[in-house]
Amino acid sequence: MNFQDIKNIIIFKIAFIPFCLFTIISKKTYDYFFQNHNQNFEICDNGKDDDNDGLIDLNDVDCNCQIIKPVSFIPNPSFEEQECCPTNRSQLNCAKTWIQASGPTTDYINTCGWMGWPEFPVPQPIPDGNGIVGFRDGRAMQGGGYEASWKEYAGACLLQPLRKGEKYRIEFNLGFVDDLRSPPINITFFGVPTCTKLPFGTSNIALGCPTKEPEWVRLGSVLLSGGNQNTWVKSSIEVSPNIDINAIAIGPDCPDISNSVSTYYYFDNLILADLESFKFRISEVSHPCNNKFTLEVPERDGLKYQWYKEGIALIGENKRSLSKMYGEGSYQARVEDNNDNCKLTEKYEFKIPQFTNLAQKLICKGSQYSFGDKILKESGDYTHIFKDKNNCDSTVNLSLKVIGESYDTVATKIFEGDRYEIGHLKLKTEGEHIVLLKSSIGCDSFVLVNLTHFKIYFPNIFSPNVQGVNSIFTLHNDDEEIIDYDITIFDRWGSLVSDAKEWNGQNLNGDIIPGVYIYNVNLKSIHGTRKVYKGTVMLIK
Repeated sequence: MNFQDIKNIIIFKIAFIPFCLFTIISKKTYDYFFQNHNQNFEICDNGKDDDNDGLIDLNDVDCNCQIIKPVSFIPNPSFEEQECCPTNRSQLNCAKTWIQASGPTTDYINTCGWMGWPEFPVPQPIPDGNGIVGFRDGRAMQGGGYEASWKEYAGACLLQPLRKGEKYRIEFNLGFVDDLRSPPINITFFGVPTCTKLPFGTSNIALGCPTKEPEWVRLGSVLLSGGNQNTWVKSSIEVSPNIDINAIAIGPDCPDISNSVSTYYYFDNLILADLESFKFRISEVSHPCNNKFTLEVPERDGLKYQWYKEGIALIGENKRSLSKMYGEGSYQARVEDNNDNCKLTEKYEFKIPQFTNLAQKLICKGSQYSFGDKILKESGDYTHIFKDKNNCDSTVNLSLKVIGESYDTVATKIFEGDRYEIGHLKLKTEGEHIVLLKSSIGCDSFVLVNLTHFKIYFPNIFSPNVQGVNSIFTLHNDDEEIIDYDITIFDRWGSLVSDAKEWNGQNLNGDIIPGVYIYNVNLKSIHGTRKVYKGTVMLIK
């Protein structure tokens, strides 16, 4: 006899029992047979696997519920759909539907291939998926100066237009390198009535922003900063266009900036939709590192709330605000109206931020440096985790150098007769010299200078008519660091005889006349130093 047969018999028999007794027995039978036996459905808010299928609450298909999620008017909003895997810069064409909006080109970066410029490290983790876009707001020139009009934008044709007078929001993640290479920036949202206006300014890479071309309008902007962190910042811009918009571009604002180095930023997860679509979202209360940090959803009359972590109900968390956090992980809130219609918020991924910084410190020998709970006196690499103002863990990797703890060694070459200046000394003779210096922080610092001369030699006599040794006058150079030289020869009356790198003894008329001649030799070393040697050589037949 199976469970259903037993159930039918009990229902049949209890139909003849007086009503008061029926109530007592039916309660007991329900408890026994309907709670202590397998069910064929999942209860979605008790944190249990009610139907024994290994899936609990929201993870079970029995608990399917519509997710309250804005659908972006921008196609491929996180740059995940690909035509190809990027292998170098300026390959936004690898991201489906996205357009290089301007002459200066944005960079498509994806973990499947090219991961960007080495000098502009991508903040980790990437907010959504594997693809992002990198862009500049001006760039430093190799020969000096700053090209402020070099502005890079990403553009797209919209899946549906932004209607005149309606309210919309674009949300996005902006990545920063650091405060020097990613200073605060006005991220600006531009629009145009027709897609035929994309791209703009392709014939003029110095055009700048889109509004310098007809029909483009500035829809809105927001000033953002990443501080001195390699980090992502999430932000949004709300707009209400004065005309219908079918294509957009997003990037730097129009005014030119100036910087000592090239600037660089990153975009990811650009969600553009009507404002109402964004209304019901999980939001943060306080900073994620703060002990009072929690989450909440908007308050609406007539709604019942239930919070979940990793899809499993958090028992007792049935208000619009979480009473506390339950560790890192994925959080959602389910709401039900009076008709038992349910909806789910998008997932909120909670991860306590952790930061890593590099630091260098110099101290004098005999001094000490306080680093966290340690007192440091020796050179080395040290690590300590500090708490920042928001109570976040900030890992500092310190490179400590004790000046005077060991010799610094300098190996250098000079031309014979010259001097090598270090500190208040001028060294002339070859050999090892120990020099005591004062460092920039006032320490005694010993430097071992290994000084040598360039190995060059000029003969003082030569005979053009003798084959072999000393038949030609030239520089005898045993030093690879001499990269160039010129030789000029004059007779005793000051007339030019030769200006070649070698002299075979003939004058400009082709005659060989014995006697004493004057030479000038101009030398250049690999270090850029120069030296002029003057002397005499005797020519004999």
